Amino acid sequence: MRRLASFGVAAGVTRAVYEGLRRSSGGQRSAGDPLSVGEFSLSGAPLSSGDLASSGDPRWTRTNHAGRSVDLFAGPATALGAAVGSGSGPVAFALLAAAACGAYDDVKGDHRRGFRAHLAALRDGEVTSGAVKLLGIGAASLAAGALLKERPVDKVLAGVVIAGSAHLVNLVDVRPGRAGLAVLALGAPGLLRGSLAAAPMGAAAAVLGEDLGERTMLGDTGAHALGAAVGGAIAAGNGRFGLVAHAAGLVAAAAWGEWDAASRARSSG
Repeated sequence: MRRLASFGVAAGVTRAVYEGLRRSSGGQRSAGDPLSVGEFSLSGAPLSSGDLASSGDPRWTRTNHAGRSVDLFAGPATALGAAVGSGSGPVAFALLAAAACGAYDDVKGDHRRGFRAHLAALRDGEVTSGAVKLLGIGAASLAAGALLKERPVDKVLAGVVIAGSAHLVNLVDVRPGRAGLAVLALGAPGLLRGSLAAAPMGAAAAVLGEDLGERTMLGDTGAHALGAAVGGAIAAGNGRFGLVAHAAGLVAAAAWGEWDAASRARSSG
């Protein structure tokens, strides 16, 4: 019953915040809404509903991989929904901190990818948005892990799991709906151990249709927040062996992501 309540609260808050942001920005046309007379591109060809900007405010609008204009409302909406539905102070703290760092990257992000590139810039005195995420989410995750666990080793492992999960969900967020589906897949086993996983699952499910329909995206704000929330659920529900296993898998995923980013940088250079 508690799992269902957590899922429902997170989904409800996410949906309410998402719709509120849409209305406050002047509204959004859904992909299935009909076009009115006179809506044409600069070339004179009629615009499809998928080509229309989802928000008039450029701060809330991005172009996705397919060149479509989508909004970023799902990010803050899912972060708030998951935080309210979590019922855990440490997990809510970690996911909100991850959301804040992700939001900074959504606004100030640059083209550099991979930990190595951002750490190299930091060594040269430049604080990139990636460095903010690396240090900010890492610190918040360790703090949350310290509150969730009692023994020092478990505290560190829990922090690694939370930060690693935040990174993993953001790492797979390269196509519509992938991050949300990853949250549902990663969170589902956690439902057997408690209710903490239900909140990020409910938040992700609340906007999954719009995400898959290319009307919105989670951005770094939502991906990092939901990942940290799932990581918090994993950390809280596992003992030493489970923490070690999850931490090892997440470190391996981060290493693969770093290798992939370096490979792309070499090929583009």
